[in-house]
Amino acid sequence: MAEKILVIEDEQRIADFLKRGFTYEGFHVEVRYDGETGLKAARDNPPDLVILDVMLPGLDGWEVCRRLRAGGSISILMLTAKDAVADRVKGLDSGADDYLIKPFAFEELLARVRALLRRSRATEETVFRFADVTLNVSTREVTRGNRKVDLTTKEFDLLHFFMRHPRQVLTREMIYDRIWGYDFGGESNILEVYIRYLRTKLEAENEPRLIQTVRGVGYALREE
Repeated sequence: MAEKILVIEDEQRIADFLKRGFTYEGFHVEVRYDGETGLKAARDNPPDLVILDVMLPGLDGWEVCRRLRAGGSISILMLTAKDAVADRVKGLDSGADDYLIKPFAFEELLARVRALLRRSRATEETVFRFADVTLNVSTREVTRGNRKVDLTTKEFDLLHFFMRHPRQVLTREMIYDRIWGYDFGGESNILEVYIRYLRTKLEAENEPRLIQTVRGVGYALREE
């Protein structure tokens, strides 16, 4: 059964972005836009994890967090534009399990959510394989055949995203959302640059291409 995430976020654009991203990753997602209804939703039908904004109308995120923590052991990740150390400390003192500053890349948020959920369930899949490529999330190592492939952090995250969704067409917008974050401008050619880097490293010994261009749409991890 899909794990349930409750998003309490008053900014529609970010709430939609989070719902879309986590739904795509296989989670059941509910959204509430203020502290009162968010707190009620969490109490009426407890989720596995709450993603909680601080600046909410009515009941603020800190108070929601305190009340949730007093009532049970739901995992709570606070999401906010407040980046002062005092605010981070206040969030953690309120009972949050983790704290992430806006703007953020979806991949980092996803990694933090999975880390929190791992505390209360069996470990998730950490080794992904496609064709002759193996990616180990725990050690952040990649091999192709018997050859080790050294990747930067962003290259690794990009390949990890492809390997979680083999043979699926991933649109440019989807990839920008997951790897560079909701606020990233889509006019940049940074995605093409990183695809080129990845292909160069994965095909260093003339191996067959695995990251295919789907013209006018995006890319897919599949054999030619």
